[in-house]
Amino acid sequence: MMHLHTLPAAQRERLAYIEFQLWFLGTVTRKGVMDRFGIASAAGTRDLVLYRELAPDNVMYQGKMYHYRDSFQPLFQHQPDRILSALCSGFGDGERSTGEALLQHDIPSRLNQPALRELAMVTRAIRGQYPLRLTYHSMKTGPSIREIVPLALVDSGLRWHVRAYDRSKREFRDLVLTRMDDIINIQQGDPNHAVQEHERLTADKQWQQISHIELQPHPSHPHPESIMRDYGMTDGKLQIKLRAAIAGYVLRLWQVDCSADSKLDGTNFRLKLADLSVLDGVKNAVLAPGYQETKEL
Repeated sequence: MMHLHTLPAAQRERLAYIEFQLWFLGTVTRKGVMDRFGIASAAGTRDLVLYRELAPDNVMYQGKMYHYRDSFQPLFQHQPDRILSALCSGFGDGERSTGEALLQHDIPSRLNQPALRELAMVTRAIRGQYPLRLTYHSMKTGPSIREIVPLALVDSGLRWHVRAYDRSKREFRDLVLTRMDDIINIQQGDPNHAVQEHERLTADKQWQQISHIELQPHPSHPHPESIMRDYGMTDGKLQIKLRAAIAGYVLRLWQVDCSADSKLDGTNFRLKLADLSVLDGVKNAVLAPGYQETKEL
């Protein structure tokens, strides 16, 4: 039987892509492999057939595409950061990486990486649009059984969430990936668990609402020009658009002073929010530095 280490590097890369698609998105097609790597139809077919030979328990062919099997065991080592980057920013866009750094660098790793098996179950549910049942470990109430409809991934800057409709709470919520275990697929074929229109991302008002944010240098800094250069400001302003569902996370991550009179310590806050009213109706605005004080005024 052929082994991975005996294959050319380019073919191993294509096989890793096939595995990525299967594990985290649930399906892979010959056309997808062809488009990604610019190869002929026959070559795409050979790669898919070879992957099936190397890992017959990972994949089944049905409906002109290859599908994930519950007996899946990965052939390749996958790093969570690269998987999450690929899921959110595209898989290997541009010139293919050689795996060698072009310059010396050091990037701190996250302290709480999600487990890939749980992540894959969530991402397949997002792509396949079906609900999950799981145990969720809440900071307030501890472990409980939840039934959720996963909708999108969210990076808060500190940890990864899944934006989901939480059927137990009857509302859209952000659930931390590392707090999930005992995940069970609830198949679409069961009419008792089918995803309803009010559970879809199109019904999530916080996700659909776009907030137009204007950031300015914090008034306590003696050299605002330096801050303007840091953030590429024009006329002392930086205009950004944020979904209401992530606005609080971003303002906290960027350390934006959202107090009414910009009174937070300027040594820790380089930016200020120009117009606090843009956070009206944003549920997670309480995460924005100083905003809680503003609400109490």
